[in-house]
Amino acid sequence: MRNNILTVTEVNSYIKRLVSGDILLSALYVKGEISNFTHHSSGHLYFTLKDNGGIIKCVMFASRSRTLAFKPKDGEKVTACGQISVYEKGGQYQLNVESMELDGLGHLFLAFEQLKERLSLEGLFDASKKKKIPLLPERIGVITSPTGAVIRDIINVLYRRYPNARLKLLPTAVQGEGAAIQIANAIKKLNEWKCVDVIIIARGGGSLEELWPFNEECVARSIYESEVPVISAVGHETDFSISDFVSDMRAPTPSAAAEMVMPEKSALLYTIHQYEDRLRRALINRLEICRVKLDRLINSYAFVQPYDRLRQEQQRLDLLERDLQKGMRQTLEGKHKELRLLTEKLDALSPLKVLNRGYGLLNDSKTNKTIASVEHTEIGQQVNITMKDGMLTCEVLNKSQKSK
Repeated sequence: MRNNILTVTEVNSYIKRLVSGDILLSALYVKGEISNFTHHSSGHLYFTLKDNGGIIKCVMFASRSRTLAFKPKDGEKVTACGQISVYEKGGQYQLNVESMELDGLGHLFLAFEQLKERLSLEGLFDASKKKKIPLLPERIGVITSPTGAVIRDIINVLYRRYPNARLKLLPTAVQGEGAAIQIANAIKKLNEWKCVDVIIIARGGGSLEELWPFNEECVARSIYESEVPVISAVGHETDFSISDFVSDMRAPTPSAAAEMVMPEKSALLYTIHQYEDRLRRALINRLEICRVKLDRLINSYAFVQPYDRLRQEQQRLDLLERDLQKGMRQTLEGKHKELRLLTEKLDALSPLKVLNRGYGLLNDSKTNKTIASVEHTEIGQQVNITMKDGMLTCEVLNKSQKSK
């Protein structure tokens, strides 16, 4: 028997090998309540998971703890995933946690992130598609529970800021089964009825499960398809829902939504009075500038001596008329002189001048063609001789031609 004696280290190493080789213990999901939680300066998390029947020590190293979506604390129920290992020096087994999520809500967080990512890729959150909230809406639609502090807060804020505001409440459930369908249908009805200028969907704070109707896809798509601008006022300032991302404006609280949708009447009146004063001062300044310009024009030379300028222009017109007449006479004289020269040249070239010197123009009496050479005549041919004072008809009796 003494040959089987093992050291403490050997026992612990053997047990560690056994545990490490167990497939079931290499990927284990353990559900329990956190206790004795310690966040070490190294970033490692040390805690115990317990239930009514026992406890198990756990460690989550810094490389894994940095990926957690929440801050663990005592009393929280979680589901941890990891592997069982043996800490040899302490002689105890522990769960090396790889990941951890809040028990009962982990699937909601996952569903929230998945829907958020999918709707974002579809463009439902695009800022370019957000509708502008009207400055002074006449009719404000509110979708919320008809009982409770939310509707009372909205009414108090609205009528304190602007007593003339008209509020239309469309009561719906804001948590529990069927609430999401009611909210989506209420948005569609207000659009169909065309009875409001802006819509507020609101509820007070609560757990993720209680706020879940505002994370449903049907509500998100109803908000996106709404022709009326929608303000989401769900939960407290730190609460975010899918409706906040897809709506045209997000309010941190229902009361804040009432303040955002309706300006304070006294502030509006004060602003209007300021504009009136600025407009009045601007008109007075404008009138003063115009009056100074008018005085300057009245005292100007043109108004003081109006006929003097007229006389000067009349005198200038007379000079222009005289210059015009002079230019026209000179032009006419030049043209007359040119015409005489051309007439004299034309007269010098006229056949009548030649006839006046005793010459005659010979034509064939039948064809009336001019005869310029003896070659063009025949014996016995009748010809016409045109002279300065008449015409002779003759017969060619003889012809002789100069030798070339």
